[in-house]
Amino acid sequence: MSKRAWGGAALVLLLAAAAVWRFDFDTPVSHARAQLAPSLVPVTPGVVAVSNVPVYLQGIGTVQAYNMVTVKTRVDGPIVKVAFTEGQEVKQGDLLFRIDPRPYEASLEQALAAKAKDQAQLETAQTDLARYASLVGRGFQTRQSYDDQRGLVAQLQASIQGDQAQIDTAKLNLGFTEIRSPIDGRTGARQVDIGNLLQTAANTPLVTITQLKPIFVTFTLPQSTLDEIRQYQQQAPLDVTALSADGKTELATGKLSLIDNTINQATGSILLKASFPNEHEKLWPGEFVSARVTLRMRQQVATVPSQTVQQGPDGDYAYVIDKDDTVERRAVKVADVQDGMAVVTEGLKAGERVVVSGQYRLTEGARVSLRQPAAAKSPS
Repeated sequence: MSKRAWGGAALVLLLAAAAVWRFDFDTPVSHARAQLAPSLVPVTPGVVAVSNVPVYLQGIGTVQAYNMVTVKTRVDGPIVKVAFTEGQEVKQGDLLFRIDPRPYEASLEQALAAKAKDQAQLETAQTDLARYASLVGRGFQTRQSYDDQRGLVAQLQASIQGDQAQIDTAKLNLGFTEIRSPIDGRTGARQVDIGNLLQTAANTPLVTITQLKPIFVTFTLPQSTLDEIRQYQQQAPLDVTALSADGKTELATGKLSLIDNTINQATGSILLKASFPNEHEKLWPGEFVSARVTLRMRQQVATVPSQTVQQGPDGDYAYVIDKDDTVERRAVKVADVQDGMAVVTEGLKAGERVVVSGQYRLTEGARVSLRQPAAAKSPS
């Protein structure tokens, strides 16, 4: 091999050795630098808000119709007409069913005829009585005859009163052949069809009518809340909000209308009733709902998402994010947690940044990197 070739090979070996030495030297340095540099803890931030927060009590309740009537017949006879459709809104006095009226019209005519007959006899008897009265004084008629005639007149007058009672009864029964709605409300399922023979003795329900506007919600709360409820109810009727059974959807708002006069000893609860206008008919009889009674409002209090507040051996605390993105662990006092928001009365100020999630890796003075909250998924 020539000297030039040996010289080139030696140069290559020297460069390779220098590169290996450089790599071995820099690697520990980079590891050391990485270990010395503090790592950033990713967290989700939030801001302390100030708002008016209601103080409320919540219980499970049932929607109850304001009025509910089961319609039945008061006279016997076949149905000749059904004047409504199932589920129809009806007004008080609207015709629902018609029963064959002909037997009752005949009874009325018979009662009228009986009264006319007795009336004619009474007129004749009164004329005779007047004649007897003039003849008794002159001795042409006996006192006995006069007294008998007077008794006949009284008897016929009583018969006419009885006839009038029969007429009134016949008119009443004839009116009962038209079955009308006793209240405003909505009809339910029809229980009988046209052509069926109705009998009062059978006590058959024909249809049920429920009044939906207004409507009630009955619910219970622990007896320990009774004094507080009565205290605020005496100042003004308390607002009550009806929510879906899962407590997520607001259905209607109304007023507390009844605090029951006894406590259920078996359950240790008090029965309450609230009235709702129910204009949009979002409440339906028999429906299970959550009832929320608002007692008062907390004015201008600090609120944060409930997961912001952590529990420690010394009580509740939260991490506050300083301007340099380091965190401070701060003790807080929580008055209540409602709808995923914690009401903080001590420890936080409006506008301060707090850690909402990611606290498990934090320590006092740790530096954080802020990440945006996950966007809510839009419905597909």
